[in-house]
Amino acid sequence: MNRPAPPPTDDELHALVDGQLAPDRKSEVEETMAHDPAVAERVAAWRSQRDTLRQLHGELLGEPVPAHLMSALDRNAPRQTRQGRWIRWGGMAAGVLVAFAAGWLGNAQWSMQRAGPALLAKAPAMREFVHDASVAHAVYAPEKRHPVEVAAAEQQHLVQWLSKRLDKPLKVPDLASMGYTLVGGRLLPGESGARAQFMFEDAAGERVTLYIGTLDSRAAAGTAASRETAFRFASEGPVPSFYWVDQGFGYAVAGKLPREVLLKLATLAYRDLS
Repeated sequence: MNRPAPPPTDDELHALVDGQLAPDRKSEVEETMAHDPAVAERVAAWRSQRDTLRQLHGELLGEPVPAHLMSALDRNAPRQTRQGRWIRWGGMAAGVLVAFAAGWLGNAQWSMQRAGPALLAKAPAMREFVHDASVAHAVYAPEKRHPVEVAAAEQQHLVQWLSKRLDKPLKVPDLASMGYTLVGGRLLPGESGARAQFMFEDAAGERVTLYIGTLDSRAAAGTAASRETAFRFASEGPVPSFYWVDQGFGYAVAGKLPREVLLKLATLAYRDLS
């Protein structure tokens, strides 16, 4: 009598999404997905995340592999394998590598159980920033009469005012394709200076906020002196958020929304602001 196949682990589901799962196990996992909608939904969400990340780097598909990467491979490879590697890699586009890495890293980084808490635990200042963004959303999003200081009708004034206070040119991302329009914004205090919150709302009254602020030296040290952009999911605080760091500034898109919806909104904001 054959034993039933064991349920798939998260590692196996990630391997399936990345096309790295062994063929025999792949058929078993796909059989499980056919009978378990929850598992199938998780895999579909991760595939969507992978595809979204690949689209962010689509412009690189036609570019050659950077010379410094080829040089590093050549230095680290055994002598007898160098010639074969040059032949295999010579005509490959760098975007293919970026897309594969983005898909794998996205699945690892955006998994609530695996990455968010661990990464935030290593960066106290970043954890505080994301928590502040979550709390600010929880405080102001439920407001009916005074959700913002400056309404969307005065968007130009709002952007100029917040840009001056944060000492950084700001802009309002366009989330209309997801059904969200600007409600307005406000100035908030932060650990290392002023912070800004932009609030958006859909036709059903559901709100999402974009929280922006400069980071102190502790957070900067955790992001390669603020030169590297990090894109992460966090479930700490009253509401979840997707956040990233760019040139010394933190950005967090927060809301009581399904993770895949929040991801799409954060991706739109990231594209407009980067």
